[in-house]
Amino acid sequence: MSVGTRSSAAAETERGPRILREHYRVRYLKLIAVFKMLKGVFLLSLGLSLIFLNSRTRWMEWLSDWASDELLVVHSRTLQYLLNQLQNVLAHGHLRATAVLALIYSGVLFTEGIGVYLQKRWGELLMVIATSALIPLEIHHLFVHPSLTAVAILVVNCFIVWFLYRVLRRDHRRRDAPAQPELANVS
Repeated sequence: MSVGTRSSAAAETERGPRILREHYRVRYLKLIAVFKMLKGVFLLSLGLSLIFLNSRTRWMEWLSDWASDELLVVHSRTLQYLLNQLQNVLAHGHLRATAVLALIYSGVLFTEGIGVYLQKRWGELLMVIATSALIPLEIHHLFVHPSLTAVAILVVNCFIVWFLYRVLRRDHRRRDAPAQPELANVS
């Protein structure tokens, strides 16, 4: 191969967006993986906190006694209402269901993150499926409770799905493309 010509593999890596080139692609994949694992740590701590909170009836009694003594709940209908709502949530098991869902989803996030960090195809596929499945819920949440945080989360997750889709599609093309023999330049 002469100096002035390039192989088809080199030309392939220079086409498309810059972030899909090998060096940048690996960097972004690892950044996305760390982001997902940090979300997993947050949900794990949330789930464990909710289970701990839900299993402590003494804690709720202490909170009620403290609020009665220190905050004069008798004179504050708002505070009394909020404490009653908290007791209802604890009594009906809503926190336990939320805790279990948080723990399950944290497991999914850890699995996605580890798989993508190790550059495994199954991790990328799992992340595309799991993240894209939640986008309709995020759009609904954005319309019901509009906020900049909801917009940011939606944009980040859309970027992750787009990026991983492009990576998976590109890797699929490379794997299925027949290898072209390089010709030696005999001078």
